[in-house]
Amino acid sequence: MRVSKSNAVLIYSSTNKVYGAMKDKFIIEQEDRYEYRDFPDGISEDQCLDFYSPYGCSKGAAEQYVIDYSRIYGLRTIVFRQSCIYGWRQFGIEDQGWVAWFTIAAALGVSINIYGNGKQVRDVLFVEDLIEAYDFAIHNIERTNGQAYNIGGGDFHMSLLELLEFLNEFSEIVIPVTYGDWRQGDQRIYISNITKAKRHFGWKPKTPVREGVQKLFLWVKKNKDIFVKLGLIQQ
Repeated sequence: MRVSKSNAVLIYSSTNKVYGAMKDKFIIEQEDRYEYRDFPDGISEDQCLDFYSPYGCSKGAAEQYVIDYSRIYGLRTIVFRQSCIYGWRQFGIEDQGWVAWFTIAAALGVSINIYGNGKQVRDVLFVEDLIEAYDFAIHNIERTNGQAYNIGGGDFHMSLLELLEFLNEFSEIVIPVTYGDWRQGDQRIYISNITKAKRHFGWKPKTPVREGVQKLFLWVKKNKDIFVKLGLIQQ
């Protein structure tokens, strides 16, 4: 970008994992989910960075480069610390894209394995809302340049168990589930506070959780053959 002098906008897709395990946050265990005691609106960008894992380290280091290239060289750059993105055409697997993977498994009759007790909570963002965030941030580059933003569902969040409830309803069957040990570094809860994005470029998500999951479920059912060809289900 420096060589071409194109003046293009670069948005770096980072992750909430740059905040680490956040073990200092007091968490309340409810019947089917975890909740923050002291952060009703979620975690803001004021949270100290703690890269914690190799994945978080790689994302966090890249974030710093992106921000510093704006500060030092005047490039037009933005960092999005994205939470759980889901939606059409997402080929989730067990290790990546949990909303999509659960939905694919439910739609195709595949057993779901949960690591931990299933009360883990994440804010989830439908892909169309994410694209709108990119568009809004670019069109407000004079304000967003050199900034990092939490980009997630905000008020739209759910636990793994709550997702299963939706999927049981949509599939009209009880989905087979097994439980395993907690995965190392898995956060009990993470919810993005998206106030800064709302304030700087007027964005907020529009797709409620149930509506978004149902859209994804219906798309998977309509395109079952794709998943058969990928080997995710046997005919």
